[in-house]
Amino acid sequence: MHFDLDQLFQKSDLIPVIIQDVETKDILMLGFTNREAVELTLKTRTAWFWSRSRQKLWNKGESSGHFLHVEKMVTDCDIDTLLYFCRPDGPTCHTGARSCFFNTIMEEEQ
Repeated sequence: MHFDLDQLFQKSDLIPVIIQDVETKDILMLGFTNREAVELTLKTRTAWFWSRSRQKLWNKGESSGHFLHVEKMVTDCDIDTLLYFCRPDGPTCHTGARSCFFNTIMEEEQ
């Protein structure tokens, strides 16, 4: 299957990418990516991102060893957001948490 990456970056040079655990379906993180990071992800099968704070490419796991192995990539209906189904090597969050999403703001009482 061939997908034209130009379609992803018609609206912006930087788009969001959601990371989901391929087994548990838990959302692990949200990052941003550019065309070069997507190309590196396709080539290496590990998740690459564009760091907005450091203004550079980074491969998740390059310093921690907790790589995100990408098993499937899909785009949303507008073709401006990506979803990576990944198999993580360890915690995804830099805090050591499994997911970056753990600060509850609101929760419906049962």
